[in-house]
Amino acid sequence: MAKARLHVEVYGIVQGVFFRSGAEQKAFSLSITGWVRNRRDGSVEILAEGEREALEALLDWCRKGPPTARVDRIEHSWDDFKGEFSSFSVAYR
Repeated sequence: MAKARLHVEVYGIVQGVFFRSGAEQKAFSLSITGWVRNRRDGSVEILAEGEREALEALLDWCRKGPPTARVDRIEHSWDDFKGEFSSFSVAYR
């Protein structure tokens, strides 16, 4: 399996609805490393690394999020795996 890096921005009602904790749980279940954080514009940002197939599963989850979220749109990009992270966590500014 090829490893990759995924950057995701999620827009809609995604703050205050357990999106970050849901993303953290999903990433943990998929053995993905990186972080998730709220952004000042009301979106949620994720930077994740792992097996490409696992990252695609995380991306699919982001399209819906937790039951209390309303995802209007996502933007994402792929990059080369860098091995930068040892775990997945919620990042705070």
